[in-house]
Amino acid sequence: MDKPTGSTVTPQEALIYAMVTLSAVDKQMTDRELRKIGDVVNTLPIFGGFDTDRLIAVAEACANITREEDGLHAVLATIATSLPKKLHETAYALAVEVAAADLHVEQEELRFLELLRDVLDVDSLTAAAIERGARARHRTL
Repeated sequence: MDKPTGSTVTPQEALIYAMVTLSAVDKQMTDRELRKIGDVVNTLPIFGGFDTDRLIAVAEACANITREEDGLHAVLATIATSLPKKLHETAYALAVEVAAADLHVEQEELRFLELLRDVLDVDSLTAAAIERGARARHRTL
């Protein structure tokens, strides 16, 4: 997939877009997914300095884009154009974390991850390692 053009947001907002879109792509954002997004934003160093009071506004801005015609591709383009290359794997890893949060990944979520991988140029070995790590972290007895 060619890297599409899109509007830009801050890198932190783009990471949030990746998580929010993954959560919403199956038409239901679960409490576990929402908690995971909040936990990620509140704890990971990449979100240092981000005003967490803006999280809902950023999520709503992302949701508004997805409701437009061809919104999913617009969000993917925005994520791709807003992130430096060094954060492409981070965006993919955060989306995978949200997908793993409910311990069940829907087909729509898998398709979004595939599209995200393509637009961010995350190679298959790296993607597999990220996915395997998420499975290990979220495994239950």
